[in-house]
Amino acid sequence: MTGSVAAMVIMCLVTAALAVPAFWLTMRYNMHMFQLNVYMNGEQRAWIRKNFHLQWILVFAMVLGIITMLVPIAGISWLTCVFIVLCWLTLAVIILVYRVMKQMNQKKKLVFTPRVKRMVTTIIVLCVLFLILSVFTGLKTVGPEVGSIESAFTQIPGMLTFLVGSQLWMQMLAKTINTPVEKGVNNHYINDAKAILRSNPDMTIIGVTGSYGKTSVKFFLQTLLQQKYSVLVTPESYNTPMGVVITIRKFMKPSHQIFICEMGARYVGEIREICDLVHPHHGIITSIGPQHLDTFGGIENVKKTKFELADALPEGGMLFLNGDNEYIADYLEQHGGYDNVTFYHSEGSGEGYVARDIKVSNLGTEFTVIAPDGETETYQMKLIGAHNVINVMGAIAVANRFGIALKDLRIPVRRLRPVQHRMEMKENGNVTIIDDAFNSNPIGSKAAVETLALFDGTRILITPGMVELGEEEAEYNRKFGTYAADCCDWILLVGAKHTEPIREGILSKGFPEKKCLVFDKVEDAIDYAYKIKGQGHKYILLENDLPDNY
Repeated sequence: MTGSVAAMVIMCLVTAALAVPAFWLTMRYNMHMFQLNVYMNGEQRAWIRKNFHLQWILVFAMVLGIITMLVPIAGISWLTCVFIVLCWLTLAVIILVYRVMKQMNQKKKLVFTPRVKRMVTTIIVLCVLFLILSVFTGLKTVGPEVGSIESAFTQIPGMLTFLVGSQLWMQMLAKTINTPVEKGVNNHYINDAKAILRSNPDMTIIGVTGSYGKTSVKFFLQTLLQQKYSVLVTPESYNTPMGVVITIRKFMKPSHQIFICEMGARYVGEIREICDLVHPHHGIITSIGPQHLDTFGGIENVKKTKFELADALPEGGMLFLNGDNEYIADYLEQHGGYDNVTFYHSEGSGEGYVARDIKVSNLGTEFTVIAPDGETETYQMKLIGAHNVINVMGAIAVANRFGIALKDLRIPVRRLRPVQHRMEMKENGNVTIIDDAFNSNPIGSKAAVETLALFDGTRILITPGMVELGEEEAEYNRKFGTYAADCCDWILLVGAKHTEPIREGILSKGFPEKKCLVFDKVEDAIDYAYKIKGQGHKYILLENDLPDNY
């Protein structure tokens, strides 16, 4: 081996030593974001454009890698060495940057599902093929010494650097390549789930959907129906087609009498897809509101999508609707034609099930239910906030129509507990955390701060604001700021840029500027909240917690 060849081999080995960890960190980070963006190429591209400032160095690495491969000199020269050293420096910086970014992204870690493992395998195979191709290209075309080993080696550092930079988009390519395989895998699992459903012909299926409240209603309904039936619910927030399939294949038993299936959507047609899978007998639409407007494209599409559940019900199927929701009322006025509808209300009037005499305190809620047949019953529960009444009313209406008397629901209602991260109270000495961090929407956020106002003590709000509200996002956040100003003693915002509209709304109400502070991290805001000196007990409301892709 000549000296120049040996030197080039060493350069390739040094580049590889830097490229391997850089490749893994960049591939892992972008795969994590891809998972948070629900494996949608369009959403991933939009996220990359919006957050390009975080990953511009990968574009630089791709350009540098291409230039390094195209240096029109065979073997080792001063110019080749300069570009290879630049590759080393770039890869070293990438390792440092992405290690820091990995440590920052700890809210919801990357889950190495079988699908992710298949995409990672595809990415590695593609990168190996690109590397082999670059070596053969170097053997044939680089420099005057055609076919020399030295010429081939000149390609490797540039290609390795390019492949690290390509992780900005490689997961989208892998997803596209794997689409036929994923469809085949999904169809196998879907058909298996359908077979399980067919083997339980006597089981009743209740679909639950809505812009918000659907997970709470699902679990509330499970608690109430369990007084009489064997009930299966989709766990946690398993509300996608494959989440439903996993539930059926993993948890469904012949002994189950009722299956409560939560149905989520971010695009038109996704509720219909789940209905085509499970064929619900009855349905509940808990609410309709401005949620995921970025993907739905407008509130009319949100309404249309939620009513895909109503359209899927068979003749005789019961449809339970939130009578307080103006968007539901508007849709019915425009379209109508739905039979066997049962409304439930928390505003004291209307047909169906009505809640009256609502009394709310920081200890819980009391209310009286009047059924359509005139039967009445008073309930007490530990759930805080008037907004929880409408969710419980939906569960009561369904349970009563399923043959459970109102009086028999008193103890189950008293047992109801908040769903995790949805107005969940956590005591810590002189501090109470009100954890509403799962998600946030214009109606829920207003209800959350109004509930905070019920408490006697120092009331502190910590929030990064609301997202996925389309062109009206800034205005919704500004209005939220005005509500918060009326209900809080301190307001700690997370993220200066995104929370600017909230801050404008807060200050427009004359809220003291010294008590409206901005932090980069939610952990810093929580630490500051604990240090705030005030009289009496301290109540800290965590309203929303944006995932790592925000």
